[in-house]
Amino acid sequence: MLIQRAVQSNYTRQPAAGARRQSPVVSRTLAGPLDMMGASMPFARNAEIYGENEPADYVYKIISGTVRTYRILADGRRQIGAFYLPGDVFGLESGNQHSFSAEAVTDAKVLVIKRSTLHALAARDHEVAHQLWTITGRELRRVQDHILLLINTAKERVGAFLLEMAERVSSGNQIELTMSRQDIADYLGLTIETVSRTLTELESSATIELPTSRRVVLRNRAALGLGRA
Repeated sequence: MLIQRAVQSNYTRQPAAGARRQSPVVSRTLAGPLDMMGASMPFARNAEIYGENEPADYVYKIISGTVRTYRILADGRRQIGAFYLPGDVFGLESGNQHSFSAEAVTDAKVLVIKRSTLHALAARDHEVAHQLWTITGRELRRVQDHILLLINTAKERVGAFLLEMAERVSSGNQIELTMSRQDIADYLGLTIETVSRTLTELESSATIELPTSRRVVLRNRAALGLGRA
């Protein structure tokens, strides 16, 4: 496996000093026992990090960039399960195999942590166990919210997605989306045409502003939140 070979031979542990040299936003998310255990690895845009049904031997934490997890459905459509941003942990599984594939949306740097090492440390370190429990609970909540989101109308789904991104990147009312509209469509269970049309309708109603195709300014959060779980 690429990950195993890279961790064993090509990459060094992520030093604490290196983490402190990151931007302020990143450094706040890279504090704690997890960040001292792994190897830092770069992934180019669209590079696969792991595949569906591959052994879940590692857990991953994003230092920079964006990652998507996805599954290809029986009819060939892609369903994106989640987007992960700097500070997020992904790849946690209840079983021994990954239930989704993971790819870098942008050029990304990821901390790769041996799962067995993490579990062994959690068994004897209360702080690590608590952090792992918190991460697992947050991931479960995210999955539940995503399931509820998919029963809403297209406008409600797009609005909830924009609010979610605004909250996660802590950028006020302006969002710089790292994912494409096709990614957004595959995450929301919509077509790219529906996503584009809905964004145009939201802009026409002065709910949002679209200075560029990737930049979104929220003008009316209350309107975006209608029907949100």
